[in-house]
Amino acid sequence: MNSSVILIIFIVLGSFCSGQQHFEIKDGSLLYNAEITVQDCDADKCSGNGTIVLKDKRTFRTLQEFTSDDLYFYLGKDQQPSVNVIQLYDEQSPLIFKDFNFDGFEDIAIRNGNESSYGGPSYDVYVYNTTRKQFVISEELTDLARENLGMFQTDLKRKRLITFSKSGCCWHLTTEYRVLPGKGLDKVFELEEDAMNGESVKVTRREKIKNKWIIKTKRYPIKEYYKE
Repeated sequence: MNSSVILIIFIVLGSFCSGQQHFEIKDGSLLYNAEITVQDCDADKCSGNGTIVLKDKRTFRTLQEFTSDDLYFYLGKDQQPSVNVIQLYDEQSPLIFKDFNFDGFEDIAIRNGNESSYGGPSYDVYVYNTTRKQFVISEELTDLARENLGMFQTDLKRKRLITFSKSGCCWHLTTEYRVLPGKGLDKVFELEEDAMNGESVKVTRREKIKNKWIIKTKRYPIKEYYKE
């Protein structure tokens, strides 16, 4: 086999292994389909500049276009990105569709790098504006997704946003917020687990009830608290 044929095969195979890639997500939302274009994909990981085109699921009309400086995500065994997956210390999808401000309209979070705590996933969070009929960036929710351990959890039943943070192996904090329409986030609950002394876990629960913080603290033996 001559060198020119080998070069052609190398170029063709290389185009399947790396370079700009295009994906379609049709199962993440009841209302929207999304088309993702990302700068570079290599084996099971994509990253770099990304574009997300949101389309109406019924009419296929383009509704809005978003960009990400680093649309970082992993590919599954089918070589496709996941959607709506938020796993602490594990898989977090490039797109999260959910009603983050509990106003009855679906919002969207778009992966943008690894700038949350401990180099975890960070997101730009957009909420649907009914007046403008488009998604607008929420600085407050974006900060929430950058200052903690990855994307926050959304409890639709209790209407709470839940974040997780830590310091090393032995101090963890779970925080819950409610959304006040027109006012922003209101922190209403904290669970602090402090096992820094290596022998016991100091558990502190702080809950805001009728605008007053109620604080309860208790210690547990480490083996009792962290039963498998």
